[in-house]
Amino acid sequence: MLFGNKSSAVDWLIVGLGNPGQKYEHTRHNMGFLTVDLLAEKTGVKLNKVKFKAAYNIMNFAGCKCLVMKPQTYMNLSGEAVREAVQFYKIPADHVLVIYDDISLPVGKLRVRPTGSAGGHNGIKNIIAHLGTQDFPRVKIGVGAPEGGGAEMVDWVIGAPSQAERKVLVESFEKAIQAAECIIAHGCQQAMNQFN
Repeated sequence: MLFGNKSSAVDWLIVGLGNPGQKYEHTRHNMGFLTVDLLAEKTGVKLNKVKFKAAYNIMNFAGCKCLVMKPQTYMNLSGEAVREAVQFYKIPADHVLVIYDDISLPVGKLRVRPTGSAGGHNGIKNIIAHLGTQDFPRVKIGVGAPEGGGAEMVDWVIGAPSQAERKVLVESFEKAIQAAECIIAHGCQQAMNQFN
C-alpha cells in the first residue's frame, strides 16, 4: 500500500452495520451502529473521522488497536467501506468483526459466529462479496420478526422497536460489546461458549 506504514497498523476492524441518516437512527436495522456508538462512548473515542466511506476512529479495545467503523454507504453496500479499510491496513478477514441485527433471533438474543452465510442479510451479503470470503467473525443481535413475514420484512427492519423491546436491546448492546471483547482477547470459541 502506498501510504500504509507500520506505526499506523491496526489489529482488528470492528464494523457496526446500519443505515446513515436520522430517518434510520433508532431502527432495528441499526443495531450495529448503536452498539459501536455505545463502545465509542465507553472508551471516550468519537467516531468522527471520515474515510473508507465510513465514520470511524481507532481505539484501544480488548488489548488491541481496533479501527471501529460505521459504513456510510447504506446497508446493502457495506462491503465497500469494509474492503477499503481492510486493503489499506492489510487486515486479515478473521480480524474483521461485524456486529449487526438478525431477524431469525428473538429480540435481544445474541449469537456469536466465526463464519457463515449471509442468511438473507444484505449488509453481510455485500461484505462477503467484497472480502471474497465468509470467514469473518460476527456478533448478531436478535430483533425478532413480524408475524406475517414476507413483504412486511423491510418495514420491520427499518421500523423502530417498541419501548419494551428497546429496554431489552440496550442490554444486548452491552453484551455485544462484551462478546466482541471476548472474541478479540480469547477467540470465537470462548465467546460462543459464553454468549450463545
